[in-house]
Amino acid sequence: MIRKVQNEMEAALFNFVWMTVWREKNFEFEFSSHCLSRYLSVTPNGEAAGTAEFKPYFPEDNRLDRIAPFSLHPWVAQDPAKVAEIDKIAFLKEHRGPYLAELLTLIVGYCRANGYHYLVSLLEPVFYRALRITFKVPMDKAGKPQYYKGDTVIPVVFDMKAMYEHPGDYDWLRLDDLDPAELTERAHPILSR
Repeated sequence: MIRKVQNEMEAALFNFVWMTVWREKNFEFEFSSHCLSRYLSVTPNGEAAGTAEFKPYFPEDNRLDRIAPFSLHPWVAQDPAKVAEIDKIAFLKEHRGPYLAELLTLIVGYCRANGYHYLVSLLEPVFYRALRITFKVPMDKAGKPQYYKGDTVIPVVFDMKAMYEHPGDYDWLRLDDLDPAELTERAHPILSR
């Protein structure tokens, strides 16, 4: 189950999950000053399993463009207002695998509901490979792999519009299972700190 982070308790669980994963992988913590929405992946037993965070993308003032030339990528350059950043996709070690398709479905549904055509992100190489090979997520590299905050990352642009306009091309994508109320943008004010 996917739950939108809407209160301090859920925010604490969100931070616990991604920070646990970052610590395990020796990544440096990076807290978001602004976010659009945050989500928790929750097991049937109610345990927090994973996280995802949507952030605004501003090409003229964006830390990502200091890492890779996202704003020059043709998908991004054609309409930066249709682009958001996806960050903090993390799963606790004991929950890796079984909940990823559900979280990816949420990400696609969120983009459809909020009019985003593309997402930008920095991906760990193993995760990049899983998305490309196992899930066949349409994406394009926006620069060369490089070391950033504790590991090598691959800068990518995801073609979300291709996914939500052709959901039948992805056997794991279940957009009809999403709760529209969970997809609205703008997190609770306490969560955007």
